[in-house]
Amino acid sequence: MHILVLGASGSVGRLVVERALDRRHEVTALLRSPEKLSGLAERLRIVQGDALDTRAVDRAVSGQDAVIYALGAGRVRRTTLFSESTLVLLTAMTQHRVRRLICVTGVGAGETKGHGGFLYDRILYPLFTKGIYADKDKQESLIRQTDIDWTIVRPAPFRKDKPPGPLQVLTDVGNVTLGRISRLEIAEFLVAELEHPRFVRQAVFIGHG
Repeated sequence: MHILVLGASGSVGRLVVERALDRRHEVTALLRSPEKLSGLAERLRIVQGDALDTRAVDRAVSGQDAVIYALGAGRVRRTTLFSESTLVLLTAMTQHRVRRLICVTGVGAGETKGHGGFLYDRILYPLFTKGIYADKDKQESLIRQTDIDWTIVRPAPFRKDKPPGPLQVLTDVGNVTLGRISRLEIAEFLVAELEHPRFVRQAVFIGHG
């Protein structure tokens, strides 16, 4: 499968690239700084540019079977990056007839707001990520309005190591609070969902109870 990864140099995106390459997929990465994927560059195609560069995104999307969107916000507290870059991406996907998109947003988007645990919901979200998730809500809305085969993935807050117990994947949040999830688990879930789609046109909340 030919896969474009946006956010390929990020903490989740790089693991997605590694996992997809290990599974013998043909990977393209859209990067402003190709050197950030040192050690992997010879195994994939790199298009230089950023997610708001319409020409670069168009080149990167051409010829793909699917796109994994794993862009992060860095240290900003408010942004329009997610909605603006998603609009650019969806335009290119429509033009090149690429139908499969898996997009990572996170706990705090949509109905997962208030389901990340006490520390995240009461401290981290209101102080640090509320502005980011306002834009991620716009991003999700843009995706839902399309007729492509999308999956929105909302991971619980990150932790370095893999938590004990099975990974929970929820399409109905209900009253459930999910604890932390490792970045490797997220990457493995994203690639597995591409290979064996189970949640087309659905948003899933993933983490540990």
